[in-house]
Formats: sequence, C-alpha cells, structure tokens
Amino acid sequence: MKALVALEDGTVFEGKSCGIEGEKEGEIVFNTSMTGYQEIMTDPSYKGQIITMTYPLIGNYGINSEDVESNSPKVEGFIIRELSKITSNYRATDDLANYFRKHNIIAIEEVDTRALTRHIRARGAMKGIISTTDLDPTSLIEKAKASKGIVGIDLVKEVTCREPYDWDETNAQRATRNAQHTKFLNPQSRVPACGCRNPQLKVVVMDFGVKLNILRMLRKVGCHITVVPAHTKADDVLAMECDGVLLSNGPGDPEGVPYAIEEIKKLLGKIPIFGICLGQQLLGLAYGGKTYKLKFGHRGANQPIKELSTGKVYIASENHGFAVDMDSIKHEPVRATHINLNDNTIEGIEHEAYPIFSVQYHPEASPGPHDSYGLFAKFKGMMNNFKEGPRDQGVKGSR
Repeated sequence: MKALVALEDGTVFEGKSCGIEGEKEGEIVFNTSMTGYQEIMTDPSYKGQIITMTYPLIGNYGINSEDVESNSPKVEGFIIRELSKITSNYRATDDLANYFRKHNIIAIEEVDTRALTRHIRARGAMKGIISTTDLDPTSLIEKAKASKGIVGIDLVKEVTCREPYDWDETNAQRATRNAQHTKFLNPQSRVPACGCRNPQLKVVVMDFGVKLNILRMLRKVGCHITVVPAHTKADDVLAMECDGVLLSNGPGDPEGVPYAIEEIKKLLGKIPIFGICLGQQLLGLAYGGKTYKLKFGHRGANQPIKELSTGKVYIASENHGFAVDMDSIKHEPVRATHINLNDNTIEGIEHEAYPIFSVQYHPEASPGPHDSYGLFAKFKGMMNNFKEGPRDQGVKGSR
C-alpha cells in the first residue's frame, strides 16, 4: 500500500506501508544507530516524534520481550528503507511487521531515507506527517504545517507514571505486560538479576520518561529505587529520606515542564542529584540558565563525547533535540565537564558547590556502547560521601 511522508517545508517522500493504516503527525527526526530499533521505539523520549532510521535494513533480528525501555512503543511513527523479511536471532519471539501491527504503529518502508536524512541535516528537524490514507501531497503538507510540533509542549505528562512505585527487575517484567501508569509497589525486596541482595542507598527517580535500563544500572550499583511522577513536590521527595535523586530522560522541550523546574530548584544543595538527558536540561533551567533547540539533534549510538578534564573521548548513545546554553547560567557556580565533538555542544555539567552533576547523553546506553557505565558508580560514591559528611555543606562536606 502506498504511503507518503510530508514535511512542513513542502517536501514529500513516497514509500509503502509496513505497519497499520492511518495517519500520524510528529517531529521528523533521524537516528543513526545500526541496531536497537526495539529500544528506540519504546524509549519515552521519542514521544511526539516520527523516527527515520538511517541504517537501511531494519528488523533482521526480530523482536523479543526483553529489549524494551518502557511498557510499550512511544514513537508516533517509523520510517525505514527496507523491512527485513527474514528474522534470524535465537532470542527473537516475533518479527517487526507483527510488532507494528500489534502496537498500532504507522510504519513506512521503501522511503529514500538517505535523501530524507540529508534534507533534515540541511534544513533541520521539522514538523511532519505520515499517512497511508491521505495520498494528496498538498493536503498532507498543510496538515504538517498546522500540526502542533513539540516546542513549548508538555510531553512529559503523557509518559510519566501516575503514582510512586518501588522498582526491581521482577516488577520491570510485570510493567512491560501491563498498561502504562499502573502502580508497581513491591513492599518485600526481591533479589534482582544483578545479585545485589542488600541495597544500601535509596534513590528517588523523578520520572520524566525514564528508560528501564537507567533503573537497572542504579540497581546494579546497589540502590533501592523509588520512581515518582514528574509533578512530585520537592518536599515530598525529601520526606522520603532518600540518599539521592535522579532526574530522568524524557521527551520534548524542557521549557514545557515548568512545574518540574520549580521543584528541582528546591532540591539544589539539599541532596545529591544526577541528571540524564532531559534531566540535564531541566537542571540547566533550574540553575537560571536557558536551553535552545538544536538544528537536527543528536540521535544515535555512536556520538563522540569528550571529557574536558582528561581529554578522553567516549562513544555514547544520545537522543535529544535541545541543549543547555552554558553562557546563560550566571548565578550558579557550575562548569562544563563534557562536550560533543561533532558540534561542541555541552554534554555534561557539574555544580562546584553542591553534589550535583548531569550528562546530556545516555550512560545506560541501550542501545549503545558501555563506555559511560561508570557514571552510576560516580553517583553512588557521591551519595556515600554526602551521607557520611555534614548535610549542610554540600560537596565541601564530602570526603
């Protein structure tokens, strides 16, 4: 069945439907990962976006029940060059075509994804629409222009949990089988897959669209994890007597969630904080700074990140379309710790007075390299130091 991709600038690409019939709007972006399509589709950070995969053959290793980052796909649509007709992997339990149909995903193949990617690189990520039902290019272009986009929109409210829950690997599996926003309290601790029997540190994860592998990595370094909704008040977080707070990844424009920014401000200096992706952007705004939209963003599992203090270069997984303007932070003593070598945008920030650090990339990867797994151990060390030292002295009270 014929299908079309229309961009707000009037450009149209033709393809063939390989998912369900229908029409969907969203921001058209591209991802350069060679693998990980299942993790990408289930990453809540992609809410509001239609993903173009630059690698030409997608679906060859099929689908399984483990490689998911949330309970269901969050992408608005999926654009690929070729859908593999063969599924070959010992872990596969289904094929990608069935996955599209099962989860009501509008997907299009036989699109010239190289041309589409080059167009986005030249003109920037933009509003678009994919359709198998309206094949009139003029009509679709007008719909794309009239679509809401993601700037200034609160997409976090569509992916955050509704109630707090304690997390371990057991109820993570349950989460993938149940509807979003179900409460998964686990009052009796089970032994997670990593073998950490007695987690000593309690971490509250503010859920702006958290990926499951972030929770797995926290558990692996010995943390008890409580996930709370994005709108949770700072006083309620502190009342949990946790040892640290993780600000998770999430979708869209950080300025679209002012309620989160206000609560993060109240946490500064009171508890160790680790921000990831959207979490870094929200921290930047809480510091009094500004964020800005990147031309076409960073999305892929092969991004070069330079650590400024050592000169070491890491390969990292990324998924973001906004970044922190470091020069706009005037009233908090913070420093840049990492930059992206492709465009020199800020990839890491650390507070010089409080136990707070953040990265724009994804240290938990999934999909992606494992170069930055050590940041979870760094967070653990920061929490231990803060726990042992005077609570009113921030980093200066750590040893």
